Amino acid sequence: MKKVCYLMFLIVGLSFANNTPLKNFNDPQIGDVIIINQTNANGYKYIFFPKLNFIVKKGGIGNYNLVEHTHAIVKKVEKNENGDIFVILKRKNDKKFFGSVKRVKANYTKALNAGEISKTTN
Repeated sequence: MKKVCYLMFLIVGLSFANNTPLKNFNDPQIGDVIIINQTNANGYKYIFFPKLNFIVKKGGIGNYNLVEHTHAIVKKVEKNENGDIFVILKRKNDKKFFGSVKRVKANYTKALNAGEISKTTN
């Protein structure tokens, strides 16, 4: 009877030994390529570009048409306590957004659901 109890404890112990959470493959990874899509509204709601007047003051071109269909690379991934995922984006061709902004922060989960960005398959 003791051997059966020890065997049960061993089986239960081994089953809980590897309880690491599984990786979600829908979450963005550093180095993923994302396409910034065209929006219907005036500007982007979940990609946090600076206001157009600040872009112009820094010497850039204040026009949202310049970033449509642009490929961007994920440089950093952050999660907050609400479960939203934020990413830092940099253009794939190493140019600046609007000619003056090097990196942009975006709420990945909300921007993906709103259609502002889409993930490439490569």
